[in-house]
Amino acid sequence: MTNTIDKNEEIILVIARNKLFRTVDLEFQGVATDEHTISYLMYHLDLFYKSMKRGSAEEDDRYKQPIPYIVIRRGQELFLYERLKGGGEAKLHGKLSLGAGGHMNPLDSEIYSFKKVLAENTKRELEEELDISGEINVQVTGFINDDSNDVGKVHVGILGIIDLKEEDTVTVRETDTLKGSWATLEELRSEDVYNRLENWSKIVVDML
Repeated sequence: MTNTIDKNEEIILVIARNKLFRTVDLEFQGVATDEHTISYLMYHLDLFYKSMKRGSAEEDDRYKQPIPYIVIRRGQELFLYERLKGGGEAKLHGKLSLGAGGHMNPLDSEIYSFKKVLAENTKRELEEELDISGEINVQVTGFINDDSNDVGKVHVGILGIIDLKEEDTVTVRETDTLKGSWATLEELRSEDVYNRLENWSKIVVDML
């Protein structure tokens, strides 16, 4: 059956940029992993997150859309996937990504804490995109912000890492939109791979 849902009508979570970065010391470009920044940004998200139609949010850089960006690590390897032409975002086709996740939707009521909403959305996204055989324990390790392009200006990444055991496996569920593989940091830093990475993934590789 053809999916007729207009993605622009999807209700997603946003936060006003000036409420997320309420003080100058919280503003950054790239990745922030210090506990001070993480705790304050999470606190502001908890206080000020709201719902908005995705189409409106994508066109209004006064708001940031929080996106869980989950990196899966197994020993010396990181899970890498390629966005195929079957995916909805044409501008991302052929790009390589280290982050599983997507836009966050409100739960049945906005009285929930942001931490709970984040956990539920992350769980849903991982289950939709991937089949992970091992224990899933997401550790929030930082935030990603990149205002250098139109996509980055309206999104903020919540960086999480899942550490799997050597025997654990990960397979892609959405095989029409994603293709998964494992890669070492050395492989990710090679020019032909690095140049195909999404900006946020480049930021993660540079950080690790």
